[in-house]
Amino acid sequence: MANVSIRMDDALKKQAEELFNDLGMNLTTAFTIFVKQAIREQGIPFEITKETPNSETLSALREVEEMKKNPSLGKSYTDVDKMMEDLLS
Repeated sequence: MANVSIRMDDALKKQAEELFNDLGMNLTTAFTIFVKQAIREQGIPFEITKETPNSETLSALREVEEMKKNPSLGKSYTDVDKMMEDLLS
């Protein structure tokens, strides 16, 4: 197995390591995946992104967590027609 040395800014390396760790891999694995795919496609192969929810989605997620803790905050239905009527009004 060959060793490859890559020079990059310390802050960039730290950010990359944090991202790839969140994706379940280390920096070496991420670069190996990139190179193998680039060879297969004969070019820059793909974009790996970490999905970051926007403020509206984050707010909705917080609201759901609060409803889980305190079910009386939400509204429940036993009749699908009534639920649909409320949703569409």
